[in-house]
Amino acid sequence: MYFGTRTDERTSVEILDRFVDAGGTMIDTSDNYSFWSDPSGFGGQSEAVIGRWLAARPGMRDRVYLSTKVGAQPVVPGGYPDNLEGLSAATIKNAVQRSLGQLGTDHLDLYWAHVEDRSVPVEETMDAFGSLIADGVVGRIGCSNWPTWRVEQARHAARGRPGFTILQLMHSYLQPRPSAPVAFQSQRFGWLTDETLDYATTVGLDIWVYSPLLKGGYVHRDRLTDAYDHVGNTRRLAVLDLVAAELETTRNQVVLAWLVGGEAPITPMVGCSSVAQLDEALAGVRLTLNAEQRARMDAAV
Repeated sequence: MYFGTRTDERTSVEILDRFVDAGGTMIDTSDNYSFWSDPSGFGGQSEAVIGRWLAARPGMRDRVYLSTKVGAQPVVPGGYPDNLEGLSAATIKNAVQRSLGQLGTDHLDLYWAHVEDRSVPVEETMDAFGSLIADGVVGRIGCSNWPTWRVEQARHAARGRPGFTILQLMHSYLQPRPSAPVAFQSQRFGWLTDETLDYATTVGLDIWVYSPLLKGGYVHRDRLTDAYDHVGNTRRLAVLDLVAAELETTRNQVVLAWLVGGEAPITPMVGCSSVAQLDEALAGVRLTLNAEQRARMDAAV
C-alpha cells in the first residue's frame, strides 16, 4: 500500500525481492495507493514502484500473480470518499490502461472493483469488466468492500459474462464491537461477516482479507480503537498468548496461521514496511495449529 510513499523505493524493492525469493507469488496493489500519503492527493505510486521493479527483472512478470484495483482514486485532491472515479464503463476502460502502463504489463491476473458505485447500473460495471476478460486484458475479477446483496446482484448482472469470483474484505482474529466505529476502516461493508463467509463458501467465491494484523494492533495496543476493548477480545488475547507461547512464536504468526488453516480457506493480504515484517508473516502462514489449539481459539468469545 505504501510503496513509493511512506515506504521508500529501495525498501519496497528489498521487500519484493525477498518475497519472490521466499516463494511468494501474489502481489496486490491499487491505482489509488496511496493518495493520502502523497502531496499530489492522487495515488499510483505503488503501481509505479512495482512496475519499475518488474521492468528491472526480465521474466519476473511471468513468476508473479498481479492484481490491482479500480474505483477509489479521487477525482480531485481531497476528494475521498465523496468524489471518486467510480465504476462506470468509461472509467474502468481508462483506469485499466493507466494501471497497465504504470505496472509495465499487458495484462492483469486479477482486477478488483475497489468500492461499489451505486451511481452506475451494476450491469454497466459488469459488462465493462466482462469485456476486459474477453479481450484477455484481465484474468479474473473480484470486488472489495461490497455488501453481500450487491455481490449477488452483480453475479446475476454479469448476464453470461464472467462475474466476480473473489471477495476482499477486512478480517482478523480480534473483532470490534458490532456497529462500533473503527479508525482505519472507512467502508461500511468492509467487514467479513459470518453471513458473507457462509455466502462465499456456498456459491464458491474465494476470500482474501486485508489488515489481518490490524495495522500492528497485536503488537501496539494503542493502534486499536476503543471498538476492540471488550470482554470477548480480552478472552481471545489470552488464548492467543497461550498458543503463541506453546508454539514459541508471535501473536502475528498465530493469527496468520489461524486465518489460512481454517475450514474455509482465507488468503490474508499482509502489507509490510520492512523485510523483517515480511519474514515474520511468511513464517506465520507456514505455521500449523493443531486441532486443539484451533478449537480453543475459536471458542474464545
